[in-house]
Amino acid sequence: MKQTCILFLLTGVMGFFVKAQNANLSAYNIVWTSPSNNASESMPCGGGDIGLNVWVEKGELLIYASRSGSFDENNSLLKAGRIRLQLSPNIFTGTDFKQELHLQEGYITVEGSAGSQKGTVRIWVDVYHPVVHIAIYSNKKIAATATYESWRYRDRPLTGRVNWGTSWKWAAPKNNIAPKDSIAFTGPDVLFYHRNQATTVFDATVAVQGMDSVKDQLYNPLFNLQSGGSFSGGGFTPAGTTAGVYAGTDYKGWVLKSDRPAIKHALTLQLHTASTSSNAQWRQGLDSLHAITRGVKMAAFQQTQSWWTSFWQRSYVQIDPERRDPRSWEIGRNYQLFRYMLALNATGSWPTKFNGGLLTVDPVYTDTALSFTPDFRNWGGGLHTMQNQRLVYYPMIKNGDWDMLQSQLDFYTRILHNAELRSKVYWGHAGACFTEQMESFGLPNIAEYGQKRPAGFDKGVEFNPWLEYEWDTVLEFCLMMLDAQRYTGKDIKEYVPFIESCLRFFDEHYQYRARLRGSKALDGAGKLVLYPGSAAETFKMAYNASSTAAGLRVITERLLQLPANYGTPDQRVYWQGLLQRIPPISFMQYSAYTTIAPAKLWERVNNVESPQLYPVYPWGLFGVGKPGLDTAINTWRYDTFALKFRSHIGWKQDNIFAARLGLREEAWQLTSLKLQNAGRRFPAFWGPGYDWVPDHNWGGSGLIGVQEMLMQVDDRKILLFPAWPQQQDVRFKLHAPYNTTVEAELRAGKLVSLKVLPESRRQDVLVMLTP
Repeated sequence: MKQTCILFLLTGVMGFFVKAQNANLSAYNIVWTSPSNNASESMPCGGGDIGLNVWVEKGELLIYASRSGSFDENNSLLKAGRIRLQLSPNIFTGTDFKQELHLQEGYITVEGSAGSQKGTVRIWVDVYHPVVHIAIYSNKKIAATATYESWRYRDRPLTGRVNWGTSWKWAAPKNNIAPKDSIAFTGPDVLFYHRNQATTVFDATVAVQGMDSVKDQLYNPLFNLQSGGSFSGGGFTPAGTTAGVYAGTDYKGWVLKSDRPAIKHALTLQLHTASTSSNAQWRQGLDSLHAITRGVKMAAFQQTQSWWTSFWQRSYVQIDPERRDPRSWEIGRNYQLFRYMLALNATGSWPTKFNGGLLTVDPVYTDTALSFTPDFRNWGGGLHTMQNQRLVYYPMIKNGDWDMLQSQLDFYTRILHNAELRSKVYWGHAGACFTEQMESFGLPNIAEYGQKRPAGFDKGVEFNPWLEYEWDTVLEFCLMMLDAQRYTGKDIKEYVPFIESCLRFFDEHYQYRARLRGSKALDGAGKLVLYPGSAAETFKMAYNASSTAAGLRVITERLLQLPANYGTPDQRVYWQGLLQRIPPISFMQYSAYTTIAPAKLWERVNNVESPQLYPVYPWGLFGVGKPGLDTAINTWRYDTFALKFRSHIGWKQDNIFAARLGLREEAWQLTSLKLQNAGRRFPAFWGPGYDWVPDHNWGGSGLIGVQEMLMQVDDRKILLFPAWPQQQDVRFKLHAPYNTTVEAELRAGKLVSLKVLPESRRQDVLVMLTP
């Protein structure tokens, strides 16, 4: 495809470029001037690894709180509870109501009045410590009642569909329960916690999957895990308990009341999650948190503000900043809102889940048939579906949010040994076998593994028409690890054994399978025979899936491109030999048009993905300015599966494919559909799509689409506006490889400012605009 471009010789026209200004995000603040009807109309808030849903309903301020990694014995991701705040006089029922998300500062305020009484409640989370702060300010003395509410005050039977919020799904044992929490007043505080029982879903999973022989070697994050915290306020004392029903779920509340009316009140919710040998040890950890944070609220607030300032200075995207077209401007605003939602788990030890993150609410507001507790989310809490997870994390690379991406990479390195034990136990060879759906402990989901398996069926393979032989998604997280070095210069020697183990699995496993079929380990050309395989969940029982072959090639090449101090000479010889064994991707014909084939052969189509375009994204073998672009565009235009499956819903990546192919109109259309207002009160609460609300892989794929339209990179080469509609005004700052940032502004089809740091990288920039 021919494109007309303007190549700016940046070193020769220094006077043309002016410094792009950091984005002022106040225009993107979400402001509500009326209370909400229910939790589905909540506003997100948080920081560190805590997510909050905040709303005012019937004159009361309510907050759901969630902390990353708070898994129970069923591997549900538990909420910390619900806070209910009542004020007297009630400033929330007057005519001057205002709830605002202060995006740049990361907190929420709720303002109101009752006659001459005016007040503000500020809700914020300490980024450096797991503490939620609720500050009440009033021009006159005001009384406050704050209640900690929990639906886990009793054991709850788990039957039928509710088990989809756990790791059991349809394989739950009879009489399965969600055990109750321990909740009580302790002095002036409400103390609450959930300590996992000795036996968890981990134990059943290990037994069903035949891993008992190595059970004592397996990483088990559910063992001795305890989550909870305390709720308290200066000048508040316990005032008994209460009970009620919210969204169909009964609850019990522990009430704190202010000792006297005052113009200021302060409450804190302190959360602690840890694996400890005893409840006493966990209590010590909570007490330490109290000691660290006691009396430093102002300093903590200032430090948190500094963190948010630094966060927003990393990168930004402002579309139509002059607001000439409301819909275009909303796309840019929603980009920033979703980046804020991702930042709520910036320092978490566990990844942000694709199916709601830390911001889910009562399931009845997503599906009226699901009248379960607020702990429910479809596709589980501790269960990770990796094709979905990658879309949450890819946008962090060009946003420069490497601290946020770390939790996803750490998730994989923690479970590496478990994946290697799978290969050793089942097949007797080396390498890490990671499946598509994995528990927090790295084994396949107990239900998806298959409960009615034929006698003698390979125990290492899921007996599941969607998931069988889908092992290659981990390669995309290997790519993120390699990008950490390329983008930031980080030393990634710790990741090299992980990456090599993932590659070795495919090398040894498919030679092992070939020898089961016959006398030769490789095909006639000396290549691996990747059969049976899977092209995503869609093209099943695939022979040399193009998505797998492309991933293996790119990761192996990227290993070899690392500086010479990475890998021993023997390792590099192995990598080079493996590269020669990786089969090529396959092609096919649609009429006279050559296209990328999903695989050399496949037996059936099982889902609605387009992995034949994965060589375009994420693997970058085809794209703007690269050989074979016409073939990739043919795949987009003529492949009947790609056409049939095209959509902007949920985890669909068609907007990203279009951007990588330089298709400006299609990329903008699909991306703007993805990032349009969600249809809920908070505009970035998309979903459920194929998953849940808020759908984080929906938002993530939208952000990736915007980034790829604005800037694409190929090693040192930087392409600006390769798929951006030229008449669409935009200003942005994004990150490129080799510690590079690019700030630019496009106005009325003209590039009016550009800043590239370091300046030496200006020579690598190609601006792709028509004259």
